[in-house]
Amino acid sequence: MTEIGAIPVFVAVAECKGFAAAARRLGVTKSAISKRIGALEAHLSTQLFHRTTRNISLTEAGEIYLAHAVQALDSAQEAEDAVAALHGHPVGHLRISAPMSFGRLHVAPLLTEFLSTYPDITLELTMDDKITDLVEAGLDMALRAGTLPDSALIARRLAPIHSVLVAAPHYLEKHGNPQHPEELIRHNCLHYAYSRDPFEWHLFGPEGSTHIRTKGSLQANNSEALCTALIAGLGIGRLPTFIAGAHLAAGRLVHVLPEYSFPKQALYAVFPERQNMPMKVRAFADFLVNKIGKQQPYWDIEAETRGKPDIAN
Repeated sequence: MTEIGAIPVFVAVAECKGFAAAARRLGVTKSAISKRIGALEAHLSTQLFHRTTRNISLTEAGEIYLAHAVQALDSAQEAEDAVAALHGHPVGHLRISAPMSFGRLHVAPLLTEFLSTYPDITLELTMDDKITDLVEAGLDMALRAGTLPDSALIARRLAPIHSVLVAAPHYLEKHGNPQHPEELIRHNCLHYAYSRDPFEWHLFGPEGSTHIRTKGSLQANNSEALCTALIAGLGIGRLPTFIAGAHLAAGRLVHVLPEYSFPKQALYAVFPERQNMPMKVRAFADFLVNKIGKQQPYWDIEAETRGKPDIAN
């Protein structure tokens, strides 16, 4: 009897290039993966992987089997999607990735409503600020903020992303409120570690484009950590308004150099290239657009409730 159930396990191991990584993707133990692959190789009477202490690679037989196994998985997914379309509503397991801060602040609070609206969907949310390979991680969709590099992924623009310079009122009262980007050189500037160049800030203002090389005492790979330090009065930093908005509205942070702006970016939903987008994926993307607000996200509306503060230079 054909080992149909072993096909997704085999594909996961081949794509992840390891048993441990495949086990993490599939949510099972490494030993379970090893046993399933062993059983498949015994069934086929051939070795599918070369194994060493450090890595694994496909044998010639494994390469041939992989080509057919991927087609089989795609066909199975298309069959599932076709059945879902017949029922007229989304069904199935949905695997989503989102940046850590955005996922915690703006995706996680929506999940209860989404899953109540679509009770035949189960959802797995992974939050990480590092860029993940969708195919390797077995993801249906990933949310990415910024400027998308050229790739084979399908992308849907969900909302604009604006970044602003902010600081706590008491920091500006003590150290002065800069009126020109050049004055930032004299301030303690906090930086987001995953930026392409964390220390160079590119601003557009009345005189055109300005590049400022900044320095400071803190660099972090999480924007919420930077936000906490900024509210505490450590310095001036760049934050996306989806984090800063509520704090601007409450007065915990104020907008620094409001006449200047950062380059425009956007929030995207990206998908692996497929012939037809599954209903469950389309449903989640549509749900996010309706909740976030495509042209003006609710966090930008929140941020605009505060005017320029009256703080002495």
